[in-house]
Amino acid sequence: MKHDLTGEMMRSVWIADDDDSIRWVLEKALSRENIPLRSFSSADDVLVALKEEVPQVLVSDIRMPGTSGLHLLEVARERFPHLPIIIMTAYSDLDSAVSAFQGGAFEYLAKPFDLNKAVDLVKRAMKENEREAVVEKPVERMPEIIGQAPAMQEVFRSIGKLSHSNATVLVTGESGTGKELVARALHRHSPRASQPFVALNMAAIPKDLLESELFGHEKGAFTGAQVMRRGRFEQAEGGTLFLDEIGDMPLDMQTRLLRVLSDGHFYRVGGNQSVKANVRVVAATHQNLEKLVREGVFREDLFHRLNVIRLRLPSLRERAEDIAVLARHFLKQSAKQLGVPSKSLSQEAAAFLKRCYFSGNVRQLENVCYWMTVMIAGQTIEVKDLPVELLESDESSNDYVEAAKHLSGSSESGSDVSAHTVDDFISWEKRLEETVRKMLGDGKNELMNELGATFERILIKTALSYTRGRKNEAAVLLGIGRNTITRKIAELGLDDDTASR
Repeated sequence: MKHDLTGEMMRSVWIADDDDSIRWVLEKALSRENIPLRSFSSADDVLVALKEEVPQVLVSDIRMPGTSGLHLLEVARERFPHLPIIIMTAYSDLDSAVSAFQGGAFEYLAKPFDLNKAVDLVKRAMKENEREAVVEKPVERMPEIIGQAPAMQEVFRSIGKLSHSNATVLVTGESGTGKELVARALHRHSPRASQPFVALNMAAIPKDLLESELFGHEKGAFTGAQVMRRGRFEQAEGGTLFLDEIGDMPLDMQTRLLRVLSDGHFYRVGGNQSVKANVRVVAATHQNLEKLVREGVFREDLFHRLNVIRLRLPSLRERAEDIAVLARHFLKQSAKQLGVPSKSLSQEAAAFLKRCYFSGNVRQLENVCYWMTVMIAGQTIEVKDLPVELLESDESSNDYVEAAKHLSGSSESGSDVSAHTVDDFISWEKRLEETVRKMLGDGKNELMNELGATFERILIKTALSYTRGRKNEAAVLLGIGRNTITRKIAELGLDDDTASR
């Protein structure tokens, strides 16, 4: 079997015809295009072969001894609904050709046919098959969601609760938080897991093509519509359709989507036959849909149809304790992709990453890890090796400013925050170093316990003051869990301070 440029094995095109000359002509023409082939003289032989292998395209005559091409079409379509099947027929068999189309044939070839057109048609069918393979890639290959932060554990619990549900889900969160991963997890743990998962980004499809992309079109529906094409709803039949960036969907398309969600039927572009949609819809957006509804750019009734169950994904800032774990995972992942040894983070680099502001969230962190795998020569990544945009960005500086602000206790709204600079924060570290040296010179020991407890006490006390005693909010700001901050408050003797709030 031949391989494509990526090294993957190419599936063959199958030709079924009892006419030796037809098979010979097609074999020669397709071989010249380096297309792998298998030939059969009967439909029965094809049915036997389908038990062991699936072709990329099937080209079959209608009338053959034994099982007819139409019966082969019916059986193959039932077992492999996404397999493009080209039916060959004589001019006198026009009624059969119509039956072939109604049975779901990709296209038909009227005998005698132009050989060049026949080859072009086979190539189009191959591309259609490849496109189907991309959108219906098995979700088991996708990485699991990683996260130990309380906010992510809540997401995991929600996915678990929805594991036996077919309810429509709306996933919200900033760009790069992993909304598609959550959608895939919802599918993978649902009763529809064995069926297709199909994703479509509303913002990536031109407005004039969106209707056809979603609902498909009939042959001749518009200029260039040479064959009937199934849309994403049909591709996801029995499975899950993920509509990303739903807030960017045009109003006229919102109306059509609402109708599908309401009655479960739709029409292809240019079609007059209703198609039933057995699909679970998971939608996602980084936008505030309620605000879009108030502005009149998103239908309120569609919003309520989508907002049956809502899952909010936390930003990376709200799960800082996961940053080091995610970074190590992405470093291993990128090393595997590039075929190189995996790099490791020093403790200082891991701590620095936890303080960074990742506006692109998990996606940005993944890109940073890929960059480090490619660009850094050593095996251990130090702070100085990190991308310059992290070392010098205003966002990272702001994190230092906020840390200095909290540590100094100047959290009142009227305080002069501008007086705190990165240099101030660094000088605080220098003062700590001097304090440690003095304590060591004075013969003190067990400094880790004493200074560590003091450091934690100041951090937690200042954070609680900043949030006016709200533990959950303070825990998020400090990058620790709710249970952790509660335990620390008790261990550090801060109960009296918090009890009064």
